[in-house]
Amino acid sequence: MIHKNVLIVVHFLSVICSLEAQLLEGLYCGKENCYDVLGVSREASKNEIARSYRQLAKKYHPDLHRELQAKAEAEEQFKVIATAYEILKDEESRSDYDYMLDHPDEYYAHYYRYYRRRVAPKVDVRIVIFVTISVISIIQYYSAWQRYETAIKYFMTVPKYRNRALEIAQQQGFISQNGGKKSRGKTKLELKEEQEAIVRMVIEEKMDIKGAYAKPTLYDILWVQLVVSPYTITKYFYWYFSWIWRHTILRKPYTEEEKLYIIRKYMKMGQHQFDAVEDDEKEEYLKLELWIRENYKRWHKEKEELMKKQLAENTRYKQYRRYIKNHGVGRMTFDDS
Repeated sequence: MIHKNVLIVVHFLSVICSLEAQLLEGLYCGKENCYDVLGVSREASKNEIARSYRQLAKKYHPDLHRELQAKAEAEEQFKVIATAYEILKDEESRSDYDYMLDHPDEYYAHYYRYYRRRVAPKVDVRIVIFVTISVISIIQYYSAWQRYETAIKYFMTVPKYRNRALEIAQQQGFISQNGGKKSRGKTKLELKEEQEAIVRMVIEEKMDIKGAYAKPTLYDILWVQLVVSPYTITKYFYWYFSWIWRHTILRKPYTEEEKLYIIRKYMKMGQHQFDAVEDDEKEEYLKLELWIRENYKRWHKEKEELMKKQLAENTRYKQYRRYIKNHGVGRMTFDDS
């Protein structure tokens, strides 16, 4: 009976040993001790480890061996030496390796430490964040300028704005009304280019383009918004609590700006989008008192009914409804007859 128990214990220990060897096989220097590979002690300094590595690297460098077998053996040994040096030259990696030597039974913890360090990003996360925000800011600023250029070019082609710009240019003396001495010595192409430049200048100076197509500023880019975010958050909380104090507690009437803010929220429009609304249209909102929820709901319902009526009377919409009724949604036909 005692003999049988001894055999069970021996078998159990052999299983544990084989499991340990299997688990440690893929970690660090495998079954070999990294310090022994470089021929240094655990107390060796970084300079001693580096010096030992350089000596062994010279000895086992594959290019120093001519025979194929010797070259292959040297190459394998060189890899082992390089692996040991990579582990011991780094303070954190060496600390993890020393911990494994002192606590050989914590197999899974060693695997976690080893592979966490191997798959961890090599680049500083702060640099990645800095570069990412910078790229987004540049793209954001460039896109805003593209939208602004699109708006300017559009207004230059609309007769209403173009004619007004020409009138202002003539009033200010930028363009002569009868082609006087300002036009002497210039070709028609040069005069046309000069006129286009003047029209653009007047539109940029006199027209207040709002919304998403407004002239971009550095304040709108992500970097600046992040820098001033503490001020923005503080300003928001101050505004929020002052709103509650003035209108919920003291029951003070809304100002015109506050009325427009409530209307914008009811319409679910962004600030840039609401800024693009014409001033006379905003005046109409105020005249209808749309900051009162009941008035807004009634106005919104009337707008929907009017839109449905206009669609029903629209010829193209009637054709579309007739097509949907006859052919169904999503059907495609390639009949050219």
